[in-house]
Amino acid sequence: MANSKRVLFQKRRLRVRNKLRKVNAGRVRLSVHRSNKNISVQLIDDLAGKTLAAASSLEPSLGVVGKNNIEAAAKVGAAIAERAKAAGVEEAYFDRGGFLFHGKVKALADAAREGGLKI
Repeated sequence: MANSKRVLFQKRRLRVRNKLRKVNAGRVRLSVHRSNKNISVQLIDDLAGKTLAAASSLEPSLGVVGKNNIEAAAKVGAAIAERAKAAGVEEAYFDRGGFLFHGKVKALADAAREGGLKI
């Protein structure tokens, strides 16, 4: 029986996350979620179970509400890098979830790196 796209996505997301957890124990996780209409990112401390900072294309202050393109992803990446510095986070590991590392996800990661966040 063929697996649905959702099942394959969930398997890929768990595979990526579990591999990253083994290598990056004790570091903060930069988790990305991309939908058809928006893109969001969170800095998560898994040891404490808390979200340290978050940014989304839904925020009016970024000026990209309702857009889900590479430009919006870059603005969200720059915003999370700025908020990470304010929260005292210097480095994190990039959890792309089940999304492929190209296009919007890559633009977000590159913008966060340019903003000074080590990922």
